[in-house]
Amino acid sequence: MTTREARSAFGLRIVPPGLYAGRSLVLLERSYLVYRRAWVPLLTGLVEPLLFLFSLGFGIGRLVADVEGVPYAQYVAPALLATAAMNGAVYDAVFGVFVKFKYAKTYDAVLATPAGPMDIALGEVAWSLLRGGLYSAGFTVVIFALDLAGSAWALLMLPASLLVAAAFAAVGMAVTTFLRGWQDFDLVQLVIMPLFLFSATFYPLSVYPEALRGVVQLTPLYQATTLMRDLNSGNLHWGLLWPVLYFLVLGAIGVVVAARRLGRLLLR
Repeated sequence: MTTREARSAFGLRIVPPGLYAGRSLVLLERSYLVYRRAWVPLLTGLVEPLLFLFSLGFGIGRLVADVEGVPYAQYVAPALLATAAMNGAVYDAVFGVFVKFKYAKTYDAVLATPAGPMDIALGEVAWSLLRGGLYSAGFTVVIFALDLAGSAWALLMLPASLLVAAAFAAVGMAVTTFLRGWQDFDLVQLVIMPLFLFSATFYPLSVYPEALRGVVQLTPLYQATTLMRDLNSGNLHWGLLWPVLYFLVLGAIGVVVAARRLGRLLLR
């Protein structure tokens, strides 16, 4: 008996794909209850960017001159903050959602309630956002503690990192609905690693050939990195609205695709 037939047999309503039923907070609460006794894994995602900051920002930073007018550690720190937001959101939205979707069958049970596919998408994105925000908050504290903040406006990096985390979480969840098995996670890494290495994280965009700069500028982590650096230095201008709009649109597309895919796969 399929999920649809089972619901019809028991008189449960079937939520059309993409319909938001207002129950997304239930998914967020569930994730909190699951992880409240497993908080150590949540903190491990903060370790990697800190290692890069100390090894490259301060280590290699002693061997190179200032980059774009700022010390190398201060140049790298905002980019690693953007990376922390991305990693915290993506890995939870990909690995965590994949297990719930393919093996635990959590969403089959959720859809037997008044919740719909959009509730699942929003609830999971919200949890991934909180995880990415946790990493970002911890890293922001480190930036101020090490005196790597270029201005008081650097505090705006925290809400900006939440926006970045939300967009990456939404896209990550949408991508997860297309994964067929564990082997496909290599494809996710194939995207994440180049983003991390080649989004002007450790060196300016000017080192690339002219033909590649336009491609790099379109990547989401580059947009996040430039946004963080401008906020850290207090360089506020109208151009900052572009990355904000970029991530709003990216996140909206991710949520819609994830909800429709879940509806199509689970409500059939």
